[in-house]
Amino acid sequence: MAYTTQDKLIARYGESLLVELTDRAEVPTGLIDAATVTDAIGGAAALIDGHLQGRYTLPLSETPPLIEEVAEAIAIYRLHRYSPEEKIKDEYKDALSTLGKISDGKIRLPIQGVEPATKPGNGVRVTDRERPLTAANMKGLI
Repeated sequence: MAYTTQDKLIARYGESLLVELTDRAEVPTGLIDAATVTDAIGGAAALIDGHLQGRYTLPLSETPPLIEEVAEAIAIYRLHRYSPEEKIKDEYKDALSTLGKISDGKIRLPIQGVEPATKPGNGVRVTDRERPLTAANMKGLI
């Protein structure tokens, strides 16, 4: 499932940047290569699904704005053939950090009807028993 679209990438980053990143023809056409953008969006969706699959039922019934934002940051980073500028790198690192927090359960997505999977405990057992402190059982200590 794609979490963003080419139009949303244009709205966030501008058409000129997408033309610059995707027009890889021998003779530049001055147009956005939709197939290249679709590949980047698909790669971003695969990365996001990899983080969400252990916690949420996929495909998501709706795409939360946070996931759209993460998908846009990952897709624009993936469109760069060479080293992107610092802002793009920082957004990508933040997106990966956010995905990590979602998969760890530190950030929960506001999705109706989908509850994160619960884990069957952490292995800690607590035994609660009465431990009376009397002179008889403290003999030798007092």
